[in-house]
Amino acid sequence: MSKSLDRLTLLQTFVQIADAGSISGAARALGLSQPSVSRQLAALESRFKSQLMRRTTHDLSLTVAGAELLADARQLLDEWEAPEDKHLEAKDVMRGRLKVVAPIALGQLHLLDRVLEFQQQYPAISLSWQLEDGDIRFAELGCDCWIKIGSILDNSLAVEPLGQVERMVVAAPALLDAYGKISLPTDLKKFSCVALSPFEGDRIPLENIKGKTKGKTVVVSPPVRMVTNNIFTIRQATLAGLGFSVMPRWFVEQELEQQQLVDILPKWRAPSLTINVASLPGRHRPRRLQSFLAVLREAVPQIPGVV
Repeated sequence: MSKSLDRLTLLQTFVQIADAGSISGAARALGLSQPSVSRQLAALESRFKSQLMRRTTHDLSLTVAGAELLADARQLLDEWEAPEDKHLEAKDVMRGRLKVVAPIALGQLHLLDRVLEFQQQYPAISLSWQLEDGDIRFAELGCDCWIKIGSILDNSLAVEPLGQVERMVVAAPALLDAYGKISLPTDLKKFSCVALSPFEGDRIPLENIKGKTKGKTVVVSPPVRMVTNNIFTIRQATLAGLGFSVMPRWFVEQELEQQQLVDILPKWRAPSLTINVASLPGRHRPRRLQSFLAVLREAVPQIPGVV
């Protein structure tokens, strides 16, 4: 075995330990003994003359040096795949691992079917489909791509917008029956708000999209009765009549059609949010990732309320 391959093997083991979160988990994934994986990690730390992981009784955590090496190792391993990708005899066969992080509701309700179709089309690809609404540590998590609603502030990533989310003010019909119908944003002061964090708070800008005052923006400050970071909870609270909420059309389309919820200000909309997909810039993009990104570019604009 050559020295270059020895080093590549050590890096592969290191990445597997980081992904598994433990030496024992990496050993199971690699089909090796736990002492063998421990020795490879020790050899890599000796080669770099630096501690890469802190070991505790229950888990492992990356040191600063380890986090930096992990990002470099992932890129190097991806680039190592380029010759295989290029010279595969069967060009229609794609294989390898693909790790995707997506928003919980969007991923579960509107993207999962396309993901399953992708898996059926390319059965040799092992796909990790992780649902997460919050920010992530992209390099440490080992993502190939990250789908997020809203801004991605990590400047180390290449970010591509996939669509704009229409957001509207909705309420249960019973709430309108109790407090009266409204026609202007200022009428919202009669109602309480159930707010989705971090997008809504006690100041909600609404823009007129129809009529003589098209483009005008009004900021309303309704009393907040409930706040949560879970969009499913917000929908249930709104259906229960706790207050109005600002919801993406793609999430409440069925409730609007069944008149369980009402678009109470049809001439006004909250600021749209961008659905972004992020990946590492300047890296070799294997065909499996390129194909998956193409699926996203086609699928996201077909979601109701996304343009």
